[in-house]
Amino acid sequence: MPEATVTCARCGATGEGVPLTWSSSVEERGSRRRTVFYCDRCSRENVRAIEGRLDEEWW
Repeated sequence: MPEATVTCARCGATGEGVPLTWSSSVEERGSRRRTVFYCDRCSRENVRAIEGRLDEEWW
């Protein structure tokens, strides 16, 4: 059985399964939660914005 394809939430790139170089984010809107994935290029280009969203307990 083939692995599911994931799509980068920023640029639309696709990958088989979840590539190890990609990052993920759990986003909440009200009572809804969803996991989104970002390709390695988008993760690298936006690392400062990603770090800025972390709770203080992660620092």
